[in-house]
Amino acid sequence: MEKFTRRDFLKTAGIAGGGLVLSTGSLLHAQEGQLRGGKKLNVALLGVGAEGKVLLESMLKLPYINFVAVCDIWRHNLKFAIAKIREFRKQKPKPYENYEDLIKEQAKNLDAVIIATPDFWHAPHTVAFLKAGVNVYCEKMMSDTVEGAKSMVRAMRESGKLLQIGHQRKSNPRYIYAHDELLRKHDICGTIMACNGQWNRAVTKDIEANKRIWIPEETLKKYGYKDMHQFLNWRWFKGLGGGAISDLGAHQIDIFAWMLGARPTAVMASGNKGYYKNHDWADNVMCIFEYGKSFQGKPVQAFYQVLTTTSSGGGYYESFMGDKGTVKMSENESITTLFRENAVKEEEWKKLVAQGVIGASSGVAEVKKADARESGPLASYGFPEKVPGYVDRKPIHSYHLENFFNAVMGKGKLTCDAAHAFESEAAVFKAREAAETGQKQYFKDSDFVVD
Repeated sequence: MEKFTRRDFLKTAGIAGGGLVLSTGSLLHAQEGQLRGGKKLNVALLGVGAEGKVLLESMLKLPYINFVAVCDIWRHNLKFAIAKIREFRKQKPKPYENYEDLIKEQAKNLDAVIIATPDFWHAPHTVAFLKAGVNVYCEKMMSDTVEGAKSMVRAMRESGKLLQIGHQRKSNPRYIYAHDELLRKHDICGTIMACNGQWNRAVTKDIEANKRIWIPEETLKKYGYKDMHQFLNWRWFKGLGGGAISDLGAHQIDIFAWMLGARPTAVMASGNKGYYKNHDWADNVMCIFEYGKSFQGKPVQAFYQVLTTTSSGGGYYESFMGDKGTVKMSENESITTLFRENAVKEEEWKKLVAQGVIGASSGVAEVKKADARESGPLASYGFPEKVPGYVDRKPIHSYHLENFFNAVMGKGKLTCDAAHAFESEAAVFKAREAAETGQKQYFKDSDFVVD
């Protein structure tokens, strides 16, 4: 089998051969030129909800960031972020409610903006900042609509600025190691014919807030929300977000395509709702993606489920299953495991352990077989102690943010620009449609590109 490095994959993946197309001219483009903040990057943060707070925590640890402004329509969030920045960085960013005011007053001073607003605002916010000459890091999904996502790709191309989308696993050293070393260089899985992924969460109540700090009704309506409940739980409402398959599933569906080096050709999906009484989107979604030809030249099926009514089944992960072994990946290290098929001699994997390619074996679980045709339990292994670029207990979003900031400073290339992200998110839009209609959806090459 031909071996591919990550660099080879990025160079060669394309329509011919069914690979994941990475648009040239915009992907992995490094920014050059004088920083507006001198030796530091002048940065604004737009949106300080749950995800915005996570990104802020990572950025507070980066000494080269100068926080110029923070923007949020909820004064409660705004005060929180500014207090954090003042406490940990002794900086005094200017507060804004309206992003247009921020652009008018600060765009000429900004090197970058971090956007973590609800999905339906991503396209308007991103396009406006790109047109104003500001590099953008925007959380996924790119938009709640296909056209919104396309507008972001076009704005990136027309402005010549950088646009990184928050599929953070693309910058995670452990995921890069699995892609480059385990699946390709060392062929640890053998022939991959199936994948499995999930993100299961226990039942959670809708988010609430004390009425004393509610956003005024006229402000909510100005920015597209019916009421405070909708503002706090936007992910579950059509026209604002895309439900669990978009909010959680987008990350892992993206990883299927990346690891396989292929676009999906079809998807079947089923969703159910009714547990949560006031949500528009399905509570649970299960899908099967079909990939015509992986980097190994084989057809692959990938099953994915996202459940919000139970945590049963062990959290969130993606498994790549072959005739020699399985790589089970997760941002949670405790879940990440490698399994050797019993047909593969133990000595072969002992060599990989000795070479530092994989970690030592944890042995074989003692499981009594109930049926003569049942396969025996598999020996499990871990990742090596040292993975290039990986830092123990480093926040999982930090790698992706640092990749973006390094590109802005001309020190690197983006790992997930908007053109690349659009390809993976096209699969999410189709899965959502399949779950809504109950009909199998087929992909065309044109579904993955923006003209």
